[in-house]
Amino acid sequence: MWRVRRAAVACEVCQSLVKHSPGTKGSLPLQKLHLVSRSIYHTHHPTLKLQRPQLRTSLQQFSSLTSLPLRRLKLSPVKYAYQPHRNFWPARLAARLLKLRYLILGSAVGGGYTAKKTFDQWKDMIPDLSDYKWIVPDIVWEIDEYIDLGSPGETAFRATDPGSESDKRYRKGLLGELILLQQQIQEHEEEARRAAGQYSTSYAQQKRKVSDKEKIDQLQEELLHTQLKYQRILERLEKENKELRKLVLQKDDKGIHHRKLKKSLIDMYSEVLDVLSDYDASYNTQDHLPRVVVVGDQSAGKTSVLEMIAQARIFPRGSGEMMTRSPVKVTLSEGPHHVALFKDSSREFDLTKEEDLAALRHEIELRMRKNVKEGCTVSPETISLNVKGPGLQRMVLVDLPGVINTVTSGMAPDTKETIFSISKAYMQNPNAIILCIQDGSVDAERSIVTDLVSQMDPHGRRTIFVLTKVDLAEKNVTSPSRIQQIIEGKLFPMKALGYFAVVTGKGNSSESIEAIRDYEEEFFQNSKLLKTSMLKAHQVTTRNLSLAVSDCFWKMVRESVEQQADSFKATRFNLETEWKNNYPRLRELDRNELFEKAKNEILDEVISLSQVTPKHWEEILQQSLWERVSTHVIENIYLPAAQTMNSGTFNTTVDIKLKQWTDKQLPNKAVEVAWETLQEEFSRFMTEPKGKEHDDIFDKLKEAVKEESIKRHKWNDFAEDSLRVIQHNALEDRSISDKQQWDAAIYFMEEALQARLKDTENAIENMVGPDWKKRWLYWKNRTQEQCVHNETKNELEKMLKCNEEHPAYLASDEITTVRKNLESRGVEVDPSLIKDTWHQVYRRHFLKTALNHCNLCRRGFYYYQRHFVDSELECNDVVLFWRIQRMLAITANTLRQQLTNTEVRRLEKNVKEVLEDFAEDSEKKVKLLTGKRVQLAEDLKKVREIQEKLDAFIEALHQEK
Repeated sequence: MWRVRRAAVACEVCQSLVKHSPGTKGSLPLQKLHLVSRSIYHTHHPTLKLQRPQLRTSLQQFSSLTSLPLRRLKLSPVKYAYQPHRNFWPARLAARLLKLRYLILGSAVGGGYTAKKTFDQWKDMIPDLSDYKWIVPDIVWEIDEYIDLGSPGETAFRATDPGSESDKRYRKGLLGELILLQQQIQEHEEEARRAAGQYSTSYAQQKRKVSDKEKIDQLQEELLHTQLKYQRILERLEKENKELRKLVLQKDDKGIHHRKLKKSLIDMYSEVLDVLSDYDASYNTQDHLPRVVVVGDQSAGKTSVLEMIAQARIFPRGSGEMMTRSPVKVTLSEGPHHVALFKDSSREFDLTKEEDLAALRHEIELRMRKNVKEGCTVSPETISLNVKGPGLQRMVLVDLPGVINTVTSGMAPDTKETIFSISKAYMQNPNAIILCIQDGSVDAERSIVTDLVSQMDPHGRRTIFVLTKVDLAEKNVTSPSRIQQIIEGKLFPMKALGYFAVVTGKGNSSESIEAIRDYEEEFFQNSKLLKTSMLKAHQVTTRNLSLAVSDCFWKMVRESVEQQADSFKATRFNLETEWKNNYPRLRELDRNELFEKAKNEILDEVISLSQVTPKHWEEILQQSLWERVSTHVIENIYLPAAQTMNSGTFNTTVDIKLKQWTDKQLPNKAVEVAWETLQEEFSRFMTEPKGKEHDDIFDKLKEAVKEESIKRHKWNDFAEDSLRVIQHNALEDRSISDKQQWDAAIYFMEEALQARLKDTENAIENMVGPDWKKRWLYWKNRTQEQCVHNETKNELEKMLKCNEEHPAYLASDEITTVRKNLESRGVEVDPSLIKDTWHQVYRRHFLKTALNHCNLCRRGFYYYQRHFVDSELECNDVVLFWRIQRMLAITANTLRQQLTNTEVRRLEKNVKEVLEDFAEDSEKKVKLLTGKRVQLAEDLKKVREIQEKLDAFIEALHQEK
């Protein structure tokens, strides 16, 4: 009887196992199955909500029969034929019935026993996993709402509609859940280690045959496989998350949902840092906002780590050569496409194309070399670069030049100190996160950067230590425990918030990011550092590093940004109060706005040149030209011709000298006069006060624009040739048409001669000293030299009175006579002194005679018309001055036409070009627009802009929370 019962029980067990086998639907709830059974079955249970299982018996937990395919028994059909012996059919029927009963009973007993035995054997073959159920975190059961862990090929997101509520919930929470998954894996690693210790202790106490070391190694191996399993799950989730977010961003980018996309948080924060970089450094406020500062020794792998985080080879590379010559600020953010662009450029570099990557590296290298001044090796000027792509961790990193120990040939002598000062300037920010990069392939004692970081962050509250090139370190280091000491910071006095070990490739610059990532994962899977628990799973790979750095960065941002916003509010209030007290009636115009206002004023003043009347141009041109050539006309043309004996010789001499003057000097002099006149008028309009509206803050800028415009302006080369022809024709004309022109010529001649006579009398007065009247009235005396000149002058005047028609030069005997006469009176003179005195005395005598002759010629126009026939009066000198006067008028008219038609417009064009050049030169504007008012307006503008951007960022940050 007991055998029948056991067979029945076995049949029930088999039926229950068959009932819930894969591919069948049963009523047993999936939540009551064991951990392994649930991972097998729940792919066929779409509505299941997973929960952590309770402890159950081994029979209820799992069965290996579930993996066996069930076979359906097929009964062969029974064929009945005709039997000739029908008389014994009752006996045959009874026998067969009895035989069938025994067959059924025997089959039941045997089958049940066989099934029970097979079941027990298979159950004993399966290990008891109840001790390892804690390895699977609770988050695995919670994320089942979104994914299916049973089959990687069938994994699918529940919320694929970007507009659904579940998708919004997923997009907000999935990344946090993944991070929570990683944290819980780390916690379970600690529990596994404690369990391993307890397990080894219990085994030692029980004195089992298997050694403790083998058991611990086996447990650690199982733990490592479990970690790698969930690491692969995490990577798969991140990949699917990246693809989904890329799809959502692409749909938003194409305008499918017709909503305006807002700037991402990291882009808003990066804009704040960009504005702060241009802010006045005296306030030192820009150093109080967080960013990730990447520091390390030269060739330690800083750039490679940053490229792994950015997922692109974006920086120039060199073998042992310093490539990072200035700080590079890299802003990482999410986007539908993997692209990079500079802050001051609209060009996007596609990071999926090798030609764009090469162009980006070349552009970065050019910008670095441009920032480095002559005689220097590095520069503190920052290059701002934005990198967008799906799956990138949002943060702001600053790659600094590598710290060096020795200045090599080709470097500036102060290169080492400059790099130290740049690094300290970024690291002394109390909210900056220091990413300290250490090369694991070299001796730790050779590191310089660790001491520098220890000085800036002695408590390690904002430092993350990264050991690079771990693959080379594991290969070369004889003691693996040394790597563990480096990771744990026992070899350095430096403390850190976290320690990481990464591999950034095999040293081949042509390796892709994907190849490096695969090599890194493969290395750590087979590395003894993980197998021997020297490193924890969350301390390896650049993926985990980027997650940790991003978390630390945003934590620091949330803790400090509101405090910075409050400080800017106070700064803004102080600046606004200062402006109201000092400039109550003036607008707050910054340097750019003031430059635009000054630019408009200057252009208006240039336009005013075209409004000058032709009469004014001709008057100032004619007057300026005569002042320039009058000395040459009187001294080199008129006076030599007047010394001739007759009118024919006078006219011949005048014509020859005028022709020579016109061919060589006159056109050039005229162009010089016209150009100087244009400069004077332009300067007059630029510097002329405008009454109450005049703002002296523009004076320096206007003067610089005027000087630069004049420097660039050049008169038309063909002007002299045309002027030469016109002036030559004007001077050849001797026909005075009317009495009015004759009188005008006489008036012009009298003015010229009187001006020369006045200058000559002044020269004689300076030579002989004051006369008796001034000596009595002003109590002045003559010097000994002046007394000698006065005696010489008196002696020469006596000689002129005797011969009023004396020639212009003294003969040698006349000089001797004058000297002897003076010696007889006790005055010793030199012949050269006599000649100098004679020149001025005769000049005065000649000019007075010429003025008297000019007065006589006032009525000589009648004789002129008759060519001075039958007349003793000759007025050829009046005709000369008429020719000069007419040449001046025609030249002034010609120059005026050139000015108004060509040169003023060219000058206006030059002024516009100068203003455009000044507008693009920030240093020039700072130099030309200075003063407390300008600086105060600049500070107000910057502070307001920073505060507005900070407020918008804080509001978006609260909304994201």
